[in-house]
Amino acid sequence: FFTSIGQMTDLLFTEKDLVTSLKDYIQAEERKLEQVKQWAEKLDSLTSIATQDPEGFLGHPVNAFKLMKRLNTEWGDLENLVLKDMSDGFISNLTIQRQHFPSDEDQTGAAKALLRLQDTYQLDTQSISTGDLPGTSVKLPYRSTLTVEDCFELGRIAYSESDYRHTEVWMAQALKQLDEGEESSVEPVMVLDYLSYSVYQQGELERALDFTRRLLELGEKDNLPEKKKYEQLCRGEGIKMTPRRQSRLFCRYYDNNQHPRYLLGPVKQEDEWDRPYIIRYHDIISEWEIEKVKELAKPRLRRATISNPVTGVLETAQYRISKRRATVHDPQTGQLTTAQYRVSKSAWLTANEHSVVDHINQRIEDLTGLDVQTAEELQVANYGVGGQYEPHFDFGRKDEPDAFKELGTGNRIATWLFYMSDVAAGGATVFPEVGAVVRPIKGTAVFWYNLLPSGEGDYSTRHAACPVLVGNKWVSNKWIHEHGQEFRRRCGLHEMD
Repeated sequence: FFTSIGQMTDLLFTEKDLVTSLKDYIQAEERKLEQVKQWAEKLDSLTSIATQDPEGFLGHPVNAFKLMKRLNTEWGDLENLVLKDMSDGFISNLTIQRQHFPSDEDQTGAAKALLRLQDTYQLDTQSISTGDLPGTSVKLPYRSTLTVEDCFELGRIAYSESDYRHTEVWMAQALKQLDEGEESSVEPVMVLDYLSYSVYQQGELERALDFTRRLLELGEKDNLPEKKKYEQLCRGEGIKMTPRRQSRLFCRYYDNNQHPRYLLGPVKQEDEWDRPYIIRYHDIISEWEIEKVKELAKPRLRRATISNPVTGVLETAQYRISKRRATVHDPQTGQLTTAQYRVSKSAWLTANEHSVVDHINQRIEDLTGLDVQTAEELQVANYGVGGQYEPHFDFGRKDEPDAFKELGTGNRIATWLFYMSDVAAGGATVFPEVGAVVRPIKGTAVFWYNLLPSGEGDYSTRHAACPVLVGNKWVSNKWIHEHGQEFRRRCGLHEMD
């Protein structure tokens, strides 16, 4: 859409139609509320009189009859009215029109076009933000301004392209508007984080240090230690999803651009979170497949261990307590040791062990459009009492250049996680950096990208598995790597989402 004004005009009429539909919905809700209000006022007056002399009031047979009728019938009618969903028409229209909405590519393209105009005509961010562009009049009825969220989004898109100069100027504009008192769901800490890093990347160390100091000052006031945020989220506290952002999350039937395997039977897809974008697939693994995977994994479950870099001895890893336990290299001994931050036991299943594993791998490839030939084997994990996996990244960071060197498949571009059991209490997957909580639902899977389009790690994907309070948690996951994805794109195979 963004490459043609002519096509974009159609979107304006689409939006106008949606506004009309939204106003119809508001009127329907107002009519319903008015009916409820009239009922409440009528009953308020009646009960005030009746309770002054209850026996005398009910001594009149008509009053006694009407009381029975109200409680037996009319209150039920009122309940049905209150429960009646007036949004059906609007949601149906929105779902139909959404098929013709711009994509992420359009939004990114429009943002890049704005940055290109900024450079070509040497416009400052303040002029663009206030809509004061050359050739425009203050009296123009369609003059528009940018909010803090808009400025932040422009900076974020520039950051994803490793364009640190534009990241800096737009994050600075967002911060300026916040400092001027504009209300926003964007927190200064988030803006300063991007701002300090983008300035640092341009070699301006003193300015980067100034922004970092301010970031730390705000952090001391507003930010809890990660462990506290992680524990809060596990208890269902501190979830940072605003109603405005929630309204942009949708459910849909998905066939990955009419993939032949899903054209007649699309899968159920739900937006779980927006930044980072986390998708849940419902009914994506059958009961039989779950039991077969568990059957294959159980004989080889081992406590997760870590390699101790000083001793070279395997030790139990306490960061993941689940049923192989994770092993890591201990920095003192050099030996593999069981990781205390992962309390679980896990096993790895290869595609040639059983057709069910091969079919699962193929399903992941079909729905994500990513090549799983270079992915790691399917990992199955079982979390017992208190089983957890403390906050971690799935991707290798810049200070870990050899994280996946032995595999020779590049970094972990994405994560696919199956939930193979319901959990009575606890066991959620949480993202402390963004305040997201994803609860385990048997038969579902969640998917997210660990890397930005620039190839840099997305630090908002830092996540953890909460301790299992009551029940038994089974999961399996597929870590998809970079190598092979570019080949698929060049050869016209499944496009990356």
